[in-house]
Amino acid sequence: SIVIAPSQTLTNSEYYRLRQCALKIIRHLGIVGECNIQYAVDPMSSEFRIIEVNARLSRSSALASKATGYPLAYVAAKLALGHDLVQLRNSVTRCTTACFEPSLDYCVAKVPRWDLQKFSTVDCRIGSAMQSVGEVMAIGRTFEETIQKALRMVDDSSLGFDPIRFDLEMNRRNVPNTGAPLKAELKKELANPTPVRVWAIAKAFENGMGVEELHRLTRIDKWFLCKLHGLHMIKGTMRSLDFYELRRNPMLLKEAKTRGFSDRQIAQLVTAPDKVLDAELSPCILPVDHGSQRYSGGPVTEAHIRHLRKKVGIVPVVKQIDTLAAEYPAETNYLYLTYSGEEHDVDLAGSEKQCSELIITDLTSAIPEPLTLHGGNVPTE
Repeated sequence: SIVIAPSQTLTNSEYYRLRQCALKIIRHLGIVGECNIQYAVDPMSSEFRIIEVNARLSRSSALASKATGYPLAYVAAKLALGHDLVQLRNSVTRCTTACFEPSLDYCVAKVPRWDLQKFSTVDCRIGSAMQSVGEVMAIGRTFEETIQKALRMVDDSSLGFDPIRFDLEMNRRNVPNTGAPLKAELKKELANPTPVRVWAIAKAFENGMGVEELHRLTRIDKWFLCKLHGLHMIKGTMRSLDFYELRRNPMLLKEAKTRGFSDRQIAQLVTAPDKVLDAELSPCILPVDHGSQRYSGGPVTEAHIRHLRKKVGIVPVVKQIDTLAAEYPAETNYLYLTYSGEEHDVDLAGSEKQCSELIITDLTSAIPEPLTLHGGNVPTE
């Protein structure tokens, strides 16, 4: 299933109860080294179940090491040789001991990939069994940013949180795009965990379903559904604008980039204007342009959105993974790009030159919560 770190919906008491349970398990079993435990938590009560205990390094261990900046394999090997956590130094942070617990100032999303459609008789419902063929990890500052990054990586046909991938699956099953058959198939996908359920949620929002109805069908926490509904509302706002209206509203463009929308995704949402206001051709492409192009009419493309956001100063920054809660200077070489930042964490050659050529627009750093857009009524000026 999709994993978000750090945990967004567990209460403090639930988190520490699971943590204490894990410590009791490994001490009872006498495990020395790496171990991961999978839980199933009932959100309606205080009950939880242990799905499995893996006293070994697994595929998720490498992902967890990158997500937390903690060298699990290295520390596990040293512990097996007789060292203790106080003696060992964290080879990633370089300035803390191995007993220093990571503290994240970013959000990580892990999304598995399934290829169950290759087998005609397989049951596509997902349970606790290991059925994925791989997984991707995305890092960002917000949940919306990381989930959209991950969905783009896990499937080439997906632009992010949109129903395109679900529509392709329905076409493969010969299900009509409208009408009662689609509605029945959509509710079936929402009620049962399947590889395309996250895109089915996007389709449900497109068909007018609300957070409460989706919560009843999926039992997914309302926090996640509200965040995803916020992405749907931003998409609806951008669909109501043409390119020039978006150009007059850099705040909306900034918010979309902060929420994880790609330039190609925005280009497909924004409509072409009826009349071209300025048909000036793009200047000679410079090395720092990376394929950006001034809009001069016709369908809006990814290059046009890239040129627009660079013109108003909406560019990503390189952030460094900091798992030390700012108690020590971060020295890790794990980097990620995000639009939720003001400056780079590392020195980049040529970054000052590129930024100096931009016409910077005054953009506030305060990003409203998803449900404050009031159905997409965002001013265009």
